[in-house]
Amino acid sequence: MTAKPDPSSFDLTSVEWTVSKYSGGGGNCVRVAVQNGFVLIGDSQNPDRLPQVFTPDEAKAWLLGAKDTDFDFLLDL
Repeated sequence: MTAKPDPSSFDLTSVEWTVSKYSGGGGNCVRVAVQNGFVLIGDSQNPDRLPQVFTPDEAKAWLLGAKDTDFDFLLDL
């Protein structure tokens, strides 16, 4: 298994971030991007903070779980 790179190794100035349409534009959402084959998840409220790095398989497992209601308990927070 290939080790995930350190977030500081990415050139974040060239990343094209996507933010959920549910964020309301108030910086209250995570942002997601893909670079060098890895999924980056960052804090839209603190854009200078380094993102978390995930493999495509990790991101896919989370997304499929979310679509299958595995994380709906978060909606009650």
